[in-house]
Amino acid sequence: MKQSLSRSEQKRLLNLKLFVLLGVLIVIFIGSFNFGRYSGISLREVTLIFMSKVFPISPTWPDSFETVVFYIRFPRIIAAVLIGGLLALAGASYQAVFKNPLVSPDILGASAGASFGAALAIFNGLGAVWIQISAFAMSLLAVGCSCLVGSRIKRDPALALILSGIFVSSLASALVSLLKFLADPLDKLPTITFWLLGTLANITITDIGWALIPMVIGAVPLILLRWRLNVLSMGEDEAKALGVETKQLRIVVIVCATILTAASISIGGLIGWVGLVIPHLARMIVGPNNKFLLPASLIIGGSFLLLVDNFARSLSSVEIPLGVLTAIVGAPFFISLMLRGKEAA
Repeated sequence: MKQSLSRSEQKRLLNLKLFVLLGVLIVIFIGSFNFGRYSGISLREVTLIFMSKVFPISPTWPDSFETVVFYIRFPRIIAAVLIGGLLALAGASYQAVFKNPLVSPDILGASAGASFGAALAIFNGLGAVWIQISAFAMSLLAVGCSCLVGSRIKRDPALALILSGIFVSSLASALVSLLKFLADPLDKLPTITFWLLGTLANITITDIGWALIPMVIGAVPLILLRWRLNVLSMGEDEAKALGVETKQLRIVVIVCATILTAASISIGGLIGWVGLVIPHLARMIVGPNNKFLLPASLIIGGSFLLLVDNFARSLSSVEIPLGVLTAIVGAPFFISLMLRGKEAA
């Protein structure tokens, strides 16, 4: 019979797994500079280009290489890591709050609200910055409406929230369909459709800088409170006996996870399945302890979306929308996880 590990040994093993996952992310991050339709830039040249900004290195590469590395690939790689990681972090947090592994970040209408906000801004001919602001604001508004409606239903608050989210999502999706029907088919309709498919093709450092503030505001509390999420799984009475205010904790987690989802969608469009699938994969690797599950979800989510984005810009001459690829990869993978879990049970 295999001897069980002590608590300290389990902790060291889990920390080791997190370091390995982080190492994998770093390798994928570095290798991603070599992907794209503009080929011919080696990793050595990428390294020298970055070092030239710190050390006095004479350039032996054309100026176009620096443009590709700094203004096209670097913002895109950073955005993929941030969006993938934070969507997975939000998904893991939602699943812990609702104690349901089938919950995703868009369960309360965040994605549908962002879709309506972006479509409304595009329909009115607003610029890229206003599209992001509108998507972010409408995403928060949609979740706020879900929480407001759900709070009016006293019986089974968790189920009431989920049903309210379904209602708000359906309403926002209907409004998006209306805007698509009324939009100019030669100009605004293709733009709305392309945004809804999800892409990082036009991402800039400015976009990341704008979204970084709400991302930090949403991510830091979730990381700091992750051990408290374990208490929620014990039940209301046990959590209160340990001095944890479950209602306040749920509100904080939902608000922070919603901010992360809204900020991510506002700059990347609709990118589904990351917040649903990645927490399951992280749970298989590090277990259900949220102290390790949330950081693992953050790291694996960044690695996953970065890999998918590399394929999106390399598989064909025309870039494949990111949301399409995440669905193609995520749906079968999620089904396989469910089947494996059923067999294990």
